Amino acid sequence: MEEIWAFIKSLTDSKEVIQTGGLFLITLIVYLETGWFFGFFLPGDYLLFLSGMLCDAYLGGNIALVYFCILGAAIAGNFSGYVFGKIVGRNFEKRPDTWYFKKKYVEETRKFLNKNGGKALIIGRFLPIIRTFAPLLAGIARMPLGLFALYNAVGALMWSSTLVLGGYYLGKSFPKLANYVEYIVFFFLAVTTVTLIKGYLKVRKQSKQNQTNNDNQAVS
Repeated sequence: MEEIWAFIKSLTDSKEVIQTGGLFLITLIVYLETGWFFGFFLPGDYLLFLSGMLCDAYLGGNIALVYFCILGAAIAGNFSGYVFGKIVGRNFEKRPDTWYFKKKYVEETRKFLNKNGGKALIIGRFLPIIRTFAPLLAGIARMPLGLFALYNAVGALMWSSTLVLGGYYLGKSFPKLANYVEYIVFFFLAVTTVTLIKGYLKVRKQSKQNQTNNDNQAVS
């Protein structure tokens, strides 16, 4: 049991993953963390940034291979979560309403994603946990496959390019930055979190205004 726990703990250490598991383990972790709900605890942003920064030292220096493996894993992971969400969603929609589950929640989520899903999925790529559950939610909400595929690809491209390539070129230009990686990643998280919160508040305000207008029309 202790050996299993030690192994799981080692998966959360990005530098150890890169040094001992190489590109195969990096790719596997990115795939699990971006689409399977049980992978929410695995490293994401930090792992990508460090993979780029330490590419020459531990990954053979082939940044193109590292980049495309991570990009492919990010896209495949989201697709897996989306498909799983569609399967689980069917079961949810057949269930009777309870105090913790109501069919209208799925319908409201579907409408929200149809209207704002692109922003939520793209920005969510940069946010831990949200990155893992967003595709699952999109599947449950029955977001159209073509629309999901577009947002999935754009989000994965932005996420991988910003962190992997950013880490690689910053590492080349400023080698000492390797000692401050966590602060750089925290900066990225802070910016994307603020953006997501502002977007959520804007949508919420608009929703309340629409509800007020509908109520006024009903009264008149």
